[in-house]
Amino acid sequence: MAMSSVVRARPQKLSWILSALIVGGVAGGDQATKALVERRIPEHVVIPVVPGFFNLIHTTNVGAAFGVFSESPAPWKTMLLIVVSAGLLVAVVAMLWRARSVRWLTSVGLALILGGALSNLFDRIRFGQVVDFLDFYYRSYHWAAFNVADSAIVIGAGFLIVQVIFCD
Repeated sequence: MAMSSVVRARPQKLSWILSALIVGGVAGGDQATKALVERRIPEHVVIPVVPGFFNLIHTTNVGAAFGVFSESPAPWKTMLLIVVSAGLLVAVVAMLWRARSVRWLTSVGLALILGGALSNLFDRIRFGQVVDFLDFYYRSYHWAAFNVADSAIVIGAGFLIVQVIFCD
């Protein structure tokens, strides 16, 4: 084995390890925070953290991220969300597996997305819903409650957007 192939293999292996750690950290952190909220905050109770801006709450979401489709009465909604989420996870992992090299921003972005999607998928399979607890608002403007997994997905998507706009 030539020295140049050893040198190239090491960063790629390190990138896979770091990506796996990010995926595990996001999924584990999301599961831990949701469990903590379920144990410590009764459902629909609001705990002001920064009055006029941020609350902790305990609510559940049977829809997609940020409450999208949560009001839909369709009986197949949860199964559709599970199938679509699983399919997208498989597609992203397959793309990463086949890629010869991945830039740092792309790797971190995809790892954040995978960790968040995996954790929310796990909840949907087990419970048919996810726990949301981060509640941001300003006056009459109120963002839908979300969780650590949703945050990781949005941040990861932001990394990918930055990669496409500024680094290619």
